[in-house]
Order: sequence, then C-alpha cells, then structure tokens
Amino acid sequence: MPSSPDLRATLLAAWQTNNRVTVQLIQRLPAALWDTAVPGAPRRTIRMIAAHLHNARCRWVKTLGREHGIPAPTRVDQRRVARWQLVAALKHSSNGIEALLKLGLESGGQIPPSRGYVWRNLSLDVGHVLTYFVAHEVTGPPGTAQFLEQLVTGA
Repeated sequence: MPSSPDLRATLLAAWQTNNRVTVQLIQRLPAALWDTAVPGAPRRTIRMIAAHLHNARCRWVKTLGREHGIPAPTRVDQRRVARWQLVAALKHSSNGIEALLKLGLESGGQIPPSRGYVWRNLSLDVGHVLTYFVAHEVTGPPGTAQFLEQLVTGA
C-alpha cells in the first residue's frame, strides 16, 4: 500500500507559492500603473487593491488567530503605501496565514473556533481556509482579475 503524502508540507508549500506569486506580481508591476484607477471602480487604484490583499490577510489573522496566540500583522495605508513597504508587509501577513494553517494542521485539520469569528460562513478545515485565501488573492475585489488580465494581455 503506497504511503500517504505529507499533506502538512503540501498545504504549507501551496500557500508559500501563492504568496510568492502575489509578491512577484506586485514587484513587477510597472511603476506607472501603481496609481492607475481600475476601470469600473474609479476610486480604486492598483496600489489600493494590492494593499487590500495584505490588509485582508491581517484581518483574518486577527479574527482567527488572536485567541490562539498568533499576532496580527500591522495593516498598511492603502492610499500611501510604497511598493517596497507592501512587499515587506506581505511577508509578515504571509507568516500570519501560515501560522493559522499550522494551527489547523496541529489541531486535527481544523482551525479551532474563536469568539472573533462570528460570520461562520467559511468552514475552518485547513483545505477550505487555504482555498479561500488563495482564491481571494487570485480574484481580489470585483473586477480586479479581469483588469489584471487586460494589463498582461493588452486586450
């Protein structure tokens, strides 16, 4: 009978890959686009959407991890954050998400409940949590994925 794969290592590596792609996307965006308004959301810029990814991570770490000793990273100012500051901040928020995933893996595959998580619309098993976080970064706020695709393809 073949041995089971080490899902702990696989799940953590999947998150690390997602974070690396997010960071590389932000690092490689042309400087001229940093303050470009997003079509269909004229009050949102690329900077704001990029900062939103970090700030959303921070809120989830605070909500799910605070009671379990996982410190929430500091959020950034979405209107003023410099690219290098955001890249550094993403490292901290990625570490926080990774700590949540480790907590869940060490707790039988479920992130333990917390009083701060009142919505209960996300199953707290590690697979669902990882999928939700990755999907959020891929799609971002409404219209983000389509806008980034247009930037990349020139369509």
